[in-house]
Amino acid sequence: MESDCRISVIGLPPPSPLCAGLACLPRSLALYSLLWSLVSVRVLGVPVSSEMKTPVMSAMATPCWQVEEFVVARECSQCNAFQSSWAACTQTGYVEMINCAKSNKDEYKSCRSALMEESRFWRFEGTVVGLTVVFALLVVMRQRALDRLASEKVRKQIESI
Repeated sequence: MESDCRISVIGLPPPSPLCAGLACLPRSLALYSLLWSLVSVRVLGVPVSSEMKTPVMSAMATPCWQVEEFVVARECSQCNAFQSSWAACTQTGYVEMINCAKSNKDEYKSCRSALMEESRFWRFEGTVVGLTVVFALLVVMRQRALDRLASEKVRKQIESI
């Protein structure tokens, strides 16, 4: 049975039967769009300020290996203590030396080591298998507990007859 007593919230009209909750209110729609824009700016990295880089500025800051052909001069290897402060080393901890074809410049590029990727893969696989075993055991334990409760309920029903 529904009560006729309604508590009104100041500033909000009562919800209509066609509009469930606060989703149809213009203020909440504006709030949702504001929150969505903040999330998209944060997640997608859309610049908030109007200061955009000009193509000349971005071309000067772009490494040669992004705009022209290159040849790997030295294979991917782990950064040493001296190289660890370089920007290329801070991303993955591994670096390879490349030679750009047009400009003939030697630059260092961050890379992913095959050994590092393999160890991460097997660590991930081990974690997945471990979680599978744990949750399978939990399912078995829960099923046994539910079976016990069901058989106890049936036993009580038979005893009451």
